[in-house]
This record gives sequence, C-alpha cells and structure tokens, in this order.
Amino acid sequence: MKIAIAQVNTVIGDFKHNFDRIVYFTNKAKDLSCDLVVFSELVITGYPPRDLLEKKDFIDANLACLEKLVGSIHGIGVVCGFVDKNPNDEGKPLYNAAALFEDGEILHKAYKRLLPTYDVFDERRYFEPGRSFEAFPYKGRRIGLTICEDVWNDKDFFRKRIYHIDPVALIIENGADLLINISASVFHAGKRELRRKMLGAVAGKYKVPVVYSNQVGGNDSFIFDGISTVYDQSGKLIARGHDFEEDLVVCDLKDSEPSGDMHPVSDSETESLLKALIMGTRDYVKKCGFSRAVVGLSGGIDSALTAYIAVMALGSENVMAAFMPSQYTSRENFEDTKELAENIGIELLQIPIDGIFKEFLKFLSPSFNEREPGITEQNIQARIRGTILMALSNRHGSLLLSTGNKSEMAVGYCTLYGDMSGGLAVISDVPKTLVYELARYINTDKEYIPKKIIEKAPSAELKPGQFDQDDLPSYEILDSILKGYIEDFKSVEELADMGFDRKLVKDVISRIDRNEYKRHQAAPGLKVTSKAFGYGRRYPIAKKIAPYN
Repeated sequence: MKIAIAQVNTVIGDFKHNFDRIVYFTNKAKDLSCDLVVFSELVITGYPPRDLLEKKDFIDANLACLEKLVGSIHGIGVVCGFVDKNPNDEGKPLYNAAALFEDGEILHKAYKRLLPTYDVFDERRYFEPGRSFEAFPYKGRRIGLTICEDVWNDKDFFRKRIYHIDPVALIIENGADLLINISASVFHAGKRELRRKMLGAVAGKYKVPVVYSNQVGGNDSFIFDGISTVYDQSGKLIARGHDFEEDLVVCDLKDSEPSGDMHPVSDSETESLLKALIMGTRDYVKKCGFSRAVVGLSGGIDSALTAYIAVMALGSENVMAAFMPSQYTSRENFEDTKELAENIGIELLQIPIDGIFKEFLKFLSPSFNEREPGITEQNIQARIRGTILMALSNRHGSLLLSTGNKSEMAVGYCTLYGDMSGGLAVISDVPKTLVYELARYINTDKEYIPKKIIEKAPSAELKPGQFDQDDLPSYEILDSILKGYIEDFKSVEELADMGFDRKLVKDVISRIDRNEYKRHQAAPGLKVTSKAFGYGRRYPIAKKIAPYN
C-alpha cells in the first residue's frame, strides 16, 4: 500500500481553511498515485479547540465539514480527525474521533481511548473514551487506527504508566497488521527523540509497520513540530517529514522492501528550539489577526533575541523597535541596540523617558513622604516603558512582544504592567542560560546579535550600577534549581542533596511561589520545555509558601 502523510498547519475553528488544506494535500497525494492519505488528530477543528467544544454550532460545523470532505474527495482513501457526537445518554457528549472514508462513504470510525488530563491536556473535560479495539480490513491490510495518546502506554517502554489499558496491544490482539496513529503532539525540547524511540519500539515489538501523522504549527502557547514518520515492521525509520513546516511524506509499504521519503529535520536541539520559537511567534501573530510586531529594546540579550525571532517570523519590514533610555541607561546600550537594529534591518525609535519619569515623581511626591528612591521608582520606569510600547502597538496595529525569559518569570524579576506588558511572551519558557546558547547559535555564520550584547553582564538599568547578579544567584545555578523544582518536581531536600545550598534553594522556591500572581497576569508564552508557566502549570495564588513541613 502506498501511503501519504499530510502534516497540516490548522487554524482552530477555521473550517474553510482546514477544509482547503485537506483537499490540497489529498490532491497532491492522488497525483503521486497514493492509496491512502493520513491527516492529524482533530485536523478538521484544529487542535486544541478547548471550550469551543461546548458550542453546538462549532460541533455541527465540524460535522458538516467532514460530510463535505466525504462528498468531495474520490479516488483515494482519507484518514482524518474530527469531533463526533456521543449518541448515548450517559458519559461525555463527544468523542475525539478519526474516520477513514473513500469515494463518498465512511468506511470506519475510531474513537480515542486514552484521554490525557496532565500538563496542558484536559480531554476528559470534553470527551468520552472509546471502547472499541477492532482492526478493520482495507486494501489487503488490517488497520489498527489509533489517536495520539493511544500509542503512549506500552508497558515495555514506559516504566510508569498512567492508564490501565494499552489500546495498541488490544488492537494487535484483534489482528491489526498496520498501525496508524493520528496525533497532535505538543512540542517540547527533547520530545522528538523520545517519540522516535517509542514509536520504533512499538513497531519492532509487534512486528507491524507504524504510520504516525503529527500536526504542525502554533496554536496559542502550543507548538507542534510535525516530523510525521513511518517505521517498518522491524522498527526501522523509513519515512520522515520536515520539522516545523507543512509537508507531505510518501511511503510504500511493500512486503519485500518498504521505503519512503526522508525529509531533513533540525540537526540539534538548539536549532529545533529556535525553529519552534520562530514558527510559534509567526502563527500566534498571524492567527490573532496581526501582521506586524513591536519590541522594546534595552541593549540586553533577551530583547535582542526576541527581536531576532520576530524578524525571522514576520520579516524585518514588519517589526518596529523602541529604545527608551533613562538617566541610568549607558551609552554602550544605545550603541549596541543601534547595531542590532542595523544587523537585523528593523526600524528603531528612540524615546527618552526621563521627562515623563520626573513628572511622575513630581505628582507622587506628596504621598511618598520624601522617602529614599527604591523599588517603587524602578517599577515606575518599567511601567512608563510598557505604556509607551502599548501606545505604539495601538497606533500601528502591531502586537507587542514582551521579552522576559523563564528565569526572570520564575522568581518575579519583572514588573507587572511594565516589562511584562504585551500580547505574546516569546521567550518566557526559555531559561537565561538557554537564551545565551540561542544567541551564540544565531551568530554561527553571521553576527546578528552584537557580541558585546552577549558578553555584557545583564542589567535592568533602573538604578545606578545595577546588575542582575546583585539580586540573583548566577544563572547557571538558578536555572538548574528552577529546572529541578518546576520541571522535575524536586523538593528542597532533593535539591539540597544534589549539591545546591539549602538556604539558596529555599529562597529561590519562595520567590517562585510568591510570584504566582504575576504569572497569572502575564501574556501567553510559547511552550518549549516539559513544564511551562501558563495553562499546564495550575498553582493557587493564595497559599502557604513551600516548604510545607
């Protein structure tokens, strides 16, 4: 059987767009004489639709789109994801579904059996789990059709499983000799290799080919990397799609020597991460109805990286930057910012804030009681800059990109309604040490980010002689503690046992917990680690600060 895998960049709720992409890739597959084309999970609705699933007209529009596809496409089989209604009175009203149709007829439906509720997933909120594990005959094969999580529960691959059943094992017992998995697998660093090993292990274990179709593109905070794949019955990778772009991958599952397209993907995790941030920014900006972005540049590495990503995502002609010096801003930062803007080809505005700041202090002075300047005055400067950037955003119809990194967001080294202002927090899931790594990678062949920006000591420049490391431990130590606590769920004692100073660990964790209220009000950020701030990390604001014993 000759199979095409189409990884599509969907728009949630845009049924015309999704219909047109499905038809486009189906026609390409027909032109290549394929027997079957496989699309991703919920390709008709876009993933994740979240509470749009509670709207009757949304569900009806999705079913109408499926019906139109079934009636429009002939001469090739199609597997695609959609939302189906549960006809029973008990249970959730919907199924996360897949259909195989051909020549005007739906030949088979499958419903997702394993519904994830961890991290960013909340599928039990909407869907009833499927109960059928049958394989069905199609063109000389018996196909086991699974949906995303269904294939992530093999007892020989995962030491700790969160589900009591393994749909793949049950489908194989029912005679499947070809597994198809349609997926919307959310990207994070390191997941590509895990997924490759897992799918290869499943194929080799059951001695059946595995066809895996994954969504591509950015939807809100979620990034989907594509890399749709096919594994032969020995577990060998025989076909692969591009990462972070739409693609059509063709494989021929001949019994003697199966083969397929092998499209290039990123050579390193750093390259993959940069592609993810660029694609996530592009899709968020454009799917929200914008075409331009504005960035506040400080002369520091975070804003420089954000500006570069914006240019790669939208084009230099669609990115505006503002440099807003105060009495504490060094001449060096202005020169570095000017050089950066020239290197990446963007418009740079210079808007001094000293006069505005002095007026603020003049009107506030009676209530400040002549106290020495402190954090309040520093925050006022940040909020003046945030107001100016929002004004530019409003005036020019541009989305403001905030520039804070994960390390700062974690410990609250940021100002509400100041540098946190914006519509998208591009690097809010990128630790500071990784910011430097990305900047050095960007400069591999050409110096886009001035070397002086990468080498200088980071500073908010809100008071004389201020440097980040006056208030924080070194970023190498801080980021290691943050990863241990936020991503690996380690306790104070476990982190201390790893060699970190116990008092420092308690201080860092206390800062993380105390600043939950800030992160609840932050702009959406692009998820690129296994545990990002935002939708997948739901901690109360009013609570006792850790440790709890």
